[in-house]
Amino acid sequence: MTTAFVFPGQGTQFIGMGKDLAEQFETARHVFEEVDDALHQPLSRLMFEGEISELTQTQNAQPAIMAVSIAALKAYEEVTGQKAVDTARFVIGHSLGEYSALCAASALNTMQTAQLLQARGTAMQQAADIHPGAMAAILGLDREEVSALIQDALTPNEVCVIANDNCPGQIVISGTKAALDKAVALAPAHGAKRAVLLPVSGAFHSPLMQSAADEMRSILQDAPIQNPIIPVIANVTACPVQEAETIKNLLTQQITGSVRFTESVGFLKEQGINRIVEFGPGKVLTGLIKRMMPDATLCNINSYESLKTLS
Repeated sequence: MTTAFVFPGQGTQFIGMGKDLAEQFETARHVFEEVDDALHQPLSRLMFEGEISELTQTQNAQPAIMAVSIAALKAYEEVTGQKAVDTARFVIGHSLGEYSALCAASALNTMQTAQLLQARGTAMQQAADIHPGAMAAILGLDREEVSALIQDALTPNEVCVIANDNCPGQIVISGTKAALDKAVALAPAHGAKRAVLLPVSGAFHSPLMQSAADEMRSILQDAPIQNPIIPVIANVTACPVQEAETIKNLLTQQITGSVRFTESVGFLKEQGINRIVEFGPGKVLTGLIKRMMPDATLCNINSYESLKTLS
């Protein structure tokens, strides 16, 4: 089978995630220790037994989700005896998961990835504080129909864009609160099955994140990103990339750009990928991919129990 590895984004966090991996696998425990050391804080303690309100803070959630993803990957390598770079033909991540994918492809080490994600999360939250906004999920419409909805909802000086094209019939929009409220109200008339505001702290993947993109451009310019050993599917282009300087530019664009996950999965399908393994908390991406690739073999690795099925 031809395999791709995928890594989830923000919103999948929960208290207790990764704890059993740390207890059962030395390689996983080492990942959490490295992240704690890199950030100079006991993030693993927050993940294992802290308060969900603190874990959900963007600057904590982003490195924490990455830590669980990479810990699960290291445990998978330990159980299977196979390295990720020898197993997967492509890696792909959703938003912050693109950083996890880069780590899996040896473009960054765990500590470097944690530091970049903490900086990214902090920059995004600061941008959200300066330019408050919202996000909403629109169900039952395709991309063109959502674009028409956005045009109907937009008024001068407001912002509303497609933030995440997750799968056919599930698109997330992002922008100013007034524009989002209008889009949600108009969605049923455009044929949407459902439209709901999401419990997020900002208008991520929209022009309201420009200050965060500017901050990350400066940080990424000096980041020790190497050419990944295996191709990484970039969120903003839905195409594979293996050049470090191009990756830095794409990660900057990703802050304000749309996550083209539907097209990314379509690319994997075109390349003959028929086995996909998701590493990290939850099973969100596995669920999305199942709708787009119903014949593929799908597997989610996020706990000791999920790894037991491999042995």
